[in-house]
Amino acid sequence: MAINNKPAEVYAKPHTMSGKAVDNKLPAISTQTGKDFMNESNISVGNVSKGNYKPTKTSGIQVRGGKAQTKGKMARGPMA
Repeated sequence: MAINNKPAEVYAKPHTMSGKAVDNKLPAISTQTGKDFMNESNISVGNVSKGNYKPTKTSGIQVRGGKAQTKGKMARGPMA
């Protein structure tokens, strides 16, 4: 059986990565109403969805070898 199986608070008090003490305050209450939250989120019931998805990113560069590809011809992201 291990000797060091005590709660973490015994070994070090809660702190940030810079070594400062953590305040145990709750975050500020959001001013967003329930109606606003429901309008922004993609709520679904069964197989019926609101369908408010982010638009698909279509920008990028066309890659070589397009004849045998099955997942698309555009490359996105940093191209070194």
